[in-house]
Order: sequence, then C-alpha cells, then structure tokens
Amino acid sequence: MSTLQAEHVYKVFGRRPADAVSALEGGASRDELRADGTTAAVIDASFSVEPGQIFVVMGLSGSGKSTLLRMLNGLLEPTAGRILFDGEDLTGLSPRELRRVRSEKISMVFQHFALFPHRSVLENAAYGLEVQGVARPERERRAAEALALCGLEGWEHSWPDELSGGMQQRVGLARALATDADLLLMDESFSALDPLIRRDMQDQLLELQRRLKKTIVFITHDLNEAMRLGDGIAVMRDGRIVQLGTAEDILVRPADDYVASFIQDVDRSRVLTADAVMDDAPADADSCDCPTVSADTPLADLCAVSARVPHPVAVTGEDGAVVGSVPQDRLIAFIGDEQRPPVACTEVAA
Repeated sequence: MSTLQAEHVYKVFGRRPADAVSALEGGASRDELRADGTTAAVIDASFSVEPGQIFVVMGLSGSGKSTLLRMLNGLLEPTAGRILFDGEDLTGLSPRELRRVRSEKISMVFQHFALFPHRSVLENAAYGLEVQGVARPERERRAAEALALCGLEGWEHSWPDELSGGMQQRVGLARALATDADLLLMDESFSALDPLIRRDMQDQLLELQRRLKKTIVFITHDLNEAMRLGDGIAVMRDGRIVQLGTAEDILVRPADDYVASFIQDVDRSRVLTADAVMDDAPADADSCDCPTVSADTPLADLCAVSARVPHPVAVTGEDGAVVGSVPQDRLIAFIGDEQRPPVACTEVAA
C-alpha cells in the first residue's frame, strides 16, 4: 500500500518559469503574471493521499486540476516542488525510470475511453500488460478477471463499437485494474456519460473500491460526484487549492465565499450524516421511547425517522450507546433554509 504526496508543487507555462515561481512566492498574482505572457496553471499545491483513499480534485474549467493530475504521473514536470509516491520522488527520476513507474505502479482512466477500435474488448483490457511485456496467456487471464470485476464477463471478444458508452468506460477501468497498479488516476472519467450511466459508473467504482481498496485520484468538475466519491476532497480555484477536507468539512465549514457559492446546490441530505448535525447532549432514549439512528445515517434517512415523532432522534455510536440527539429544527436548518417548514423532512424522505 502506498502514499501519494504533493509538496509545494507549481506548474508555470511561458517565459522564465522559475522567475514566475519566485514572484508568486513573493505575493504576485496570477493575473499579474498573465499580463507578462506567463500562465501559472498550478500554484503551491500540497496534499497527501493515504492508501486506499479516493481523493477527489474538483474545480471549474481552468482551475488547474487536470494539469495537477498530469504532474502526478510525470506527464508534466513540475516547475517547482516534489511529487512523492511510495516514498519515491517522481520529479527526480530519469525518463526510463519514470516510464517504469508509469507502466507498473500508476494507471490512467481517461475521459473519452481511449480504446483501440481494431482490438477486441479483451485485447484492450490487456494492453497495459502487453506494454509491460507480460506473456499473452497471463495477460489475457488477468484482463478477463478485470473485465469480470467491471461487469463485462461475456463481452471479451466483442469490438468497442458494439458497446455502449458506459460499457466502453468499464473497459477503460478494467484496463487500469488489470495491471494491478497501486495508484489509479481518473481524469473526468465519467463526465462524457449520460447522467444515469454516470451514476451507475460511480456505483461501480465504489463497489470496486470496497473490494480492492486502491489509491485513487479522481478529477471532476461535478460537485455532487465529488461529494459522493471522495474520502478527501481538494477544491481548486485559479491554480490554487483553496480547501482540503472531507465532504462534510466542505459542506459545513466552507473556507471562503467561493467554496460556499460552489456548494450551494449540493443535496446535503445525501452527503451529511447524523454525526454532522447532532447536539452533544444525548436524548434520553429510554424515558421517551426515542427512536435511534447510527452516527453514519444520511440526513435523507434521518428525516424519515424524524418526521414520525415530535421529539429529537437519538444518535448511537458503534457500541450502541447514545452519543447525541438531533432536534427536527436543527435537522431542517442543515438541509437548507432555516425558514423551511417542518414538512420538508417528509418531502426529503420521499
């Protein structure tokens, strides 16, 4: 299991990039550099991704998220800073060593599938292993296993154009899994899909992650997708990471007005849990026959319980002991407008 770290990473395009980094460190703005014909795509990015995490980098177009991703596997060299994976400084590797790391330890899943039309589904899934020099019987066996994991058993000998968009993306995911790479980099991998297929692919990824526990960096501009997938989330704006945290951190404690405006349309009832909204003072579950929910119950489910009773809902910890309670007015305030009438809980539950 491996850890990925970015330490004060910059990427500057244009003239005298090292001078531009010094100017940024001294307080110069991105706009000031742009006036001089220099583009600061990523500015002083630092974060750590723990083994088995899905780490989501989100932001609008031009925020620097895709540039950052390409530095994580050496497709772009940082102007300053370091990228470390499994204790190895990728920025200090020779081109040959970097190719070895990309071939054996890091896999990419692209937005537009990147399948070879003249290769079968099985051959596409086995391509990364072919590049590694794995013998054909072994690579076909591993590719078939990866396809089965992705729900494509029986499609091995089909051609890419016989598959739907969602199925083609599953082939791309299977190709990444077949190499057994420690790190998966996913660049807007689901954004080209229809909404229903996109949600199905999110379900697929979460199910695979429960079984395989890969380390994943997932790039998206879709906030609901970020909140649904991310164990940790980095919000980028104008090349900088403006907030790092969990989905709950970002929803409950946005770092600034930009993040607050960014999250205003998120369905909080599907992201926040009872633990995020409960009062510390526990309800007396025994004295009033108070219903209970676990601390990780989503607010949407909590609403269904709260709507049935006139008093707070008790929240229990892992040991079953009551650790807090959620009054209905507090629940409604967290879901949205504090002036929303209590019937909203019933509406959310429905």
